[in-house]
Amino acid sequence: MKRLKLYIGMLGMMTALAATAFGQASLRSLDGRSVDVTAQKGKVVVLVVGASWLPLSEKQAAITNTLVKKYASKPVVFYFVSTDAATARNAVSDAELRQFATKNKITVPILRDPDGSVVMSKLKVEQVPSFVIIDKTGSVAGEPFGGLDPKADTSIPISKAIDKLL
Repeated sequence: MKRLKLYIGMLGMMTALAATAFGQASLRSLDGRSVDVTAQKGKVVVLVVGASWLPLSEKQAAITNTLVKKYASKPVVFYFVSTDAATARNAVSDAELRQFATKNKITVPILRDPDGSVVMSKLKVEQVPSFVIIDKTGSVAGEPFGGLDPKADTSIPISKAIDKLL
């Protein structure tokens, strides 16, 4: 019986450690704050994963603006997550990201993940641009919406996914 209690206790500790390791999904905002995108308990979080140099990110910004207006009075939080690497050929500064946001009327906070440690590794985003939805408990809800079709209205399936979580 003691051995069984020991195994159950160890399993519980391992589960808690695994949950904590995933729960750390912090990104830096343009004003220098650290934002843990999985710690917005009670709210649905939509991560708009893009890059300022990518032409489809302009379409993505328009979709985001539509969704932000639709969910303005709901417990839904949006972040634009820039994957622009500081050392890449297409590197952009924080000031250039702000210009991109202004040009595309992006009003949501902009976060940086230049090495992909959160969006690519932890959240399993395989392509940019993408949308990732995180449920009210801080878990990823379904597969990322990626590979935007310039001719399709991607806001519809994203809205359906958000509505299921509200």
